[in-house]
Amino acid sequence: MKTNHEQLQQVRRFNRTVTQRIGVLDRDYLGSGRPLAEARLLFEIGARGATVRELRARFGLDSGYFSRLLRKLERQGLAATRPDRSDGRVRRVGLTAAGKKEWSLLDRRSKTQAAGLLAPLGDTQRTRLLTAMAEVERLLRASAVTLETADPAGAEARACLQAYFDELSQRFEQSFDPTLGPSADPETLVPPAGLFLIARLDGTPVGCGALKIMEAGFGEIKRMWVAPAARGLGIARRLLEALEKHAADAGLDILRLDTNRNLTEARALYIGKGYVEIAAYNDNPYAHHWFEKRGLRGLSK
Repeated sequence: MKTNHEQLQQVRRFNRTVTQRIGVLDRDYLGSGRPLAEARLLFEIGARGATVRELRARFGLDSGYFSRLLRKLERQGLAATRPDRSDGRVRRVGLTAAGKKEWSLLDRRSKTQAAGLLAPLGDTQRTRLLTAMAEVERLLRASAVTLETADPAGAEARACLQAYFDELSQRFEQSFDPTLGPSADPETLVPPAGLFLIARLDGTPVGCGALKIMEAGFGEIKRMWVAPAARGLGIARRLLEALEKHAADAGLDILRLDTNRNLTEARALYIGKGYVEIAAYNDNPYAHHWFEKRGLRGLSK
């Protein structure tokens, strides 16, 4: 979907209003004596600390700029970086006593600022603002999700698949064993035989999906999963659409899939995307419904 001029202008107006209202441009954010980026890093480290990798993922900043921010807090005696106790290869950042004191001050002032945003509003306006904020936050998180081709035998893919298998074991009437159903071995999910996608949010894998190209001339959707904490962001739909587009680009016109009767959300997704129920085309012992979608070549543009 193309973005028109008015949509772009609305986003820019929103950005200007928010940055002005919450003091993003102040060099003395919340009276901390530091700009927002430094104050935010101090706050994100928090009382419990965090690894450097976690902080970089949360901020999404250039690694050089992030490192300069961190070093500045360290020089001021507010933070310290040390090897993680459980893995010496991992660097963990913690606040010093002075840093924790400043963190507490920032926390109190942030709550005061939030109260100041709500105080002038009536009850109805306050409810509308909070509802709108929740929706904006959800949609901004959705827009931050990225889809990337991944090695289905890699560590991240294996972690996603294990979480997927564990969930199926909980939701099915019987424990799920991936070796009993139709094969979806890693070597069948890499080009040109197929494709494996990982969805990431703030650098963390939160979903996956795969395409397997069958010798009979159709494609099969496999291993569709989204982490419970990331559901409601449209990730499954985006994964499915990306796999459909890849199938079309590969010259396929038909996609098929099977699913279990307990996966009602999955069935709703497939029906909403134009899949129609068909007779069983495989002997998957865990499947109760089989679906097909035709006319994919129109997506290859």
